[in-house]
Formats: sequence, structure tokens, C-alpha cells
Amino acid sequence: MSALGALIRRDIRLALRQGADSMMVIVFFVLVVVLFPLGVGPEPGILARIAAGVIWVAALLAAMLSMDRLFQADHADGTLELLVLSPLPLELQFLAKAAAHWLTTGAPLIIVSPLLGVLLNMGADGYPVMLLALALGTPSLSLIGGVGAALTLGARRSGVLLSLLVLPLFIPVLIFGVSAVDASLTGLESKAQLLILGGLLLGAAALTPWAGAAALRQAAE
Repeated sequence: MSALGALIRRDIRLALRQGADSMMVIVFFVLVVVLFPLGVGPEPGILARIAAGVIWVAALLAAMLSMDRLFQADHADGTLELLVLSPLPLELQFLAKAAAHWLTTGAPLIIVSPLLGVLLNMGADGYPVMLLALALGTPSLSLIGGVGAALTLGARRSGVLLSLLVLPLFIPVLIFGVSAVDASLTGLESKAQLLILGGLLLGAAALTPWAGAAALRQAAE
């Protein structure tokens, strides 16, 4: 566990040293949401109706920005080979890197999202559910995106290929995340959608480390 924590702290420190990447994700998230009122008009009713979908789509696209670099630096400087030879199982190392990615990208998006909800005139009942849905959904994005990043490691135009691989897998998280917020805004129960998001997260946490570790071993050969 100490080795796992050390790996998470290492990746967080590296991300903070290259603070432009994390800031780029947040700025992109904000810009995408801000552009929607300019495009569809300032009508409060329309903005309130599309607020949940806009925030979730923007969060999904923003998270995609840094995923292709999740293992890129380790692959370029030879660290990936050392990680493969490390006594710490590669599956746990994959989880550590996905956790560090979420802490440096997903968590800041969750913190910023209420301010953007105010901009989009979201109803007050939607904020707690939106934060909980994002807290359950964004880790799944990091785990699934990590598998895509490992599969496309070393490929030409890896960013485009990564998007084609993982965006279809993000659709269930997007659907149930938006549905949970919409249900709370219309006075309906959102527990079922949140439970499904939790199930998707548990499934991703159980399955993606094995797929990601296999892809990383293949890339290191």
C-alpha cells in the first residue's frame, strides 16, 4: 500500500509541475459550457432544461484532453519498463495512475461545476445530485480512458484513436449521469440512476486494471 500511495503521489506531483495540462482541462470545461448560452440564447427556461446535459458533455470532453498523455511520458523515458518489472502488480499501478488522473482532472471539474450550473440557471434541487453523479461517473471515465490510453500507447495520432475507442464506452455514464440530474430537477427519484453509476464504477474498477495492465505489457515489449 505504501508503494501504491507513493506512485499516486508521484503522478500528482508530476501533474502539478506541468500545471498547464490541468488548467487546460478546467479552462476547456468552462469555455464549452459558456459557449452554449451564446449559441442557444439567454432564455432561462431553455438553459435550465439543457444544463445537466451541457455540464456532463463538457466534463466528458474535458476529461478526454489529458487521457492520451496518461502513460505517454513513462513510455517515452523508459519508466514504463521499470513499472512492468516492479514487484508491485501492474494492475494496481494502473489503478494508481487512474486515481492520480482523476484527482488532477476529474476532481477539479466537480469543484467548478456548481458555478457553471448557476450560469445555466440550473434549479437548486439539481446541485447535490449533480455533484454526487459526477463523483461517481468521472472516476469511471478515468478508468475506461486509461485502458484506451494504454491500448493506443505509441500509436500515431493516438489522441484521435483514443477518442474513437473510448467515447462509445462513455455513453452509459453520460446517459445515467444526465438522467439522475434531470430526475431530481423534475421531482422524481434519482436513486436508481445513482446506483447504476455506482455499479458502473465498481465494474470499471474490477475490469479495467486487467485490460490496462495487459495493454501496458504489450506496449513495453
